[in-house]
Amino acid sequence: MDSISITGIRCYGYIGFFPEEKVLGQWFEVDLTLGLDLTAASKSDALEDTVDYGSIVNTVQKLVKQSKSALLEKVANTIATDILQQRLVQNVKVRLTKLAAPIPDFGGKVTIEITRVKEK
Repeated sequence: MDSISITGIRCYGYIGFFPEEKVLGQWFEVDLTLGLDLTAASKSDALEDTVDYGSIVNTVQKLVKQSKSALLEKVANTIATDILQQRLVQNVKVRLTKLAAPIPDFGGKVTIEITRVKEK
Protein backbone atom coordinates (compact mmCIF):
# COMPACT_ATOMS: atom_id res chain seq x y z
CA MET A 1 0.00 0.00 0.00
CA ASP A 2 1.32 3.41 -0.96
CA SER A 3 0.67 6.57 1.02
CA ILE A 4 0.38 10.32 0.74
CA SER A 5 1.09 12.49 3.79
CA ILE A 6 -0.36 15.98 4.07
CA THR A 7 0.95 17.73 7.17
CA GLY A 8 0.61 21.05 8.90
CA ILE A 9 -2.95 21.89 7.82
CA ARG A 10 -3.71 24.91 10.04
CA CYS A 11 -7.35 25.54 10.85
CA TYR A 12 -9.22 27.95 13.09
CA GLY A 13 -12.20 26.40 14.81
CA TYR A 14 -14.58 26.42 17.74
CA ILE A 15 -14.06 22.90 19.08
CA GLY A 16 -13.95 22.36 22.82
CA PHE A 17 -15.70 21.43 26.00
CA PHE A 18 -15.53 24.87 27.65
CA PRO A 19 -17.94 27.66 26.61
CA GLU A 20 -15.03 30.04 25.92
CA GLU A 21 -13.63 27.64 23.33
CA LYS A 22 -16.93 27.64 21.46
CA VAL A 23 -17.08 31.45 21.45
CA LEU A 24 -13.47 32.56 21.04
CA GLY A 25 -12.16 29.66 18.99
CA GLN A 26 -8.54 28.63 18.60
CA TRP A 27 -5.98 27.22 16.17
CA PHE A 28 -5.75 23.54 15.33
CA GLU A 29 -3.37 21.56 13.18
CA VAL A 30 -4.18 18.45 11.17
CA ASP A 31 -1.79 15.87 9.72
CA LEU A 32 -3.04 13.16 7.39
CA THR A 33 -1.67 9.94 5.98
CA LEU A 34 -3.75 8.49 3.16
CA GLY A 35 -3.31 4.86 2.17
CA LEU A 36 -3.95 4.15 -1.50
CA ASP A 37 -2.49 2.51 -4.57
CA LEU A 38 -0.44 5.05 -6.54
CA THR A 39 0.58 2.69 -9.34
CA ALA A 40 -1.73 4.21 -11.96
CA ALA A 41 -0.72 7.79 -11.09
CA SER A 42 2.97 6.91 -11.20
CA LYS A 43 2.53 5.63 -14.77
CA SER A 44 0.00 8.11 -16.16
CA ASP A 45 1.14 11.36 -14.49
CA ALA A 46 -2.57 12.28 -14.42
CA LEU A 47 -4.40 13.96 -11.52
CA GLU A 48 -7.45 11.74 -11.98
CA ASP A 49 -5.32 8.74 -10.97
CA THR A 50 -4.53 10.17 -7.53
CA VAL A 51 -6.18 12.48 -5.00
CA ASP A 52 -6.34 16.26 -5.23
CA TYR A 53 -4.30 17.48 -2.23
CA GLY A 54 -5.71 21.00 -2.45
CA SER A 55 -9.25 19.71 -2.28
CA ILE A 56 -8.44 17.61 0.79
CA VAL A 57 -6.81 20.59 2.56
CA ASN A 58 -9.85 22.77 1.82
CA THR A 59 -12.23 20.07 3.07
CA VAL A 60 -10.31 19.61 6.34
CA GLN A 61 -10.21 23.37 6.98
CA LYS A 62 -13.94 23.63 6.31
CA LEU A 63 -14.80 20.69 8.59
CA VAL A 64 -12.77 22.11 11.50
CA LYS A 65 -14.13 25.62 11.03
CA GLN A 66 -17.75 24.48 10.89
CA SER A 67 -17.57 21.97 13.73
CA LYS A 68 -19.28 22.79 17.01
CA SER A 69 -18.16 19.55 18.69
CA ALA A 70 -16.94 19.33 22.26
CA LEU A 71 -14.38 16.60 21.54
CA LEU A 72 -11.42 16.36 19.20
CA GLU A 73 -12.23 12.68 18.81
CA LYS A 74 -15.50 13.44 17.04
CA VAL A 75 -13.93 15.96 14.68
CA ALA A 76 -11.06 13.59 13.81
CA ASN A 77 -13.59 10.87 13.00
CA THR A 78 -15.62 13.28 10.84
CA ILE A 79 -12.47 14.18 8.89
CA ALA A 80 -11.56 10.50 8.43
CA THR A 81 -15.08 9.58 7.29
CA ASP A 82 -15.08 12.39 4.74
CA ILE A 83 -11.66 11.50 3.32
CA LEU A 84 -12.61 7.84 2.98
CA GLN A 85 -15.27 8.98 0.49
CA GLN A 86 -12.44 9.70 -1.95
CA ARG A 87 -12.49 7.03 -4.65
CA LEU A 88 -8.91 5.80 -4.25
CA VAL A 89 -8.34 6.19 -0.49
CA GLN A 90 -8.42 2.84 1.33
CA ASN A 91 -7.37 4.02 4.80
CA VAL A 92 -6.55 7.26 6.55
CA LYS A 93 -4.70 8.31 9.67
CA VAL A 94 -5.81 11.65 11.13
CA ARG A 95 -3.77 13.53 13.73
CA LEU A 96 -5.75 16.48 15.10
CA THR A 97 -3.81 18.78 17.43
CA LYS A 98 -5.19 21.43 19.75
CA LEU A 99 -2.28 23.88 19.83
CA ALA A 100 -3.27 25.68 23.06
CA ALA A 101 -5.40 23.42 25.23
CA PRO A 102 -6.98 25.35 28.15
CA ILE A 103 -5.29 23.34 30.89
CA PRO A 104 -3.87 25.29 33.85
CA ASP A 105 -0.05 25.39 34.00
CA PHE A 106 0.26 23.48 30.72
CA GLY A 107 1.95 24.95 27.67
CA GLY A 108 1.96 21.84 25.49
CA LYS A 109 -0.30 20.48 22.80
CA VAL A 110 -2.96 17.78 22.83
CA THR A 111 -3.18 15.44 19.83
CA ILE A 112 -5.78 12.86 18.90
CA GLU A 113 -4.71 10.23 16.37
CA ILE A 114 -7.16 7.86 14.73
CA THR A 115 -6.91 5.41 11.86
CA ARG A 116 -9.93 4.38 9.82
CA VAL A 117 -10.26 1.85 6.99
CA LYS A 118 -12.78 1.99 4.14
CA GLU A 119 -15.52 -0.55 4.58
CA LYS A 120 -15.84 -2.96 1.69
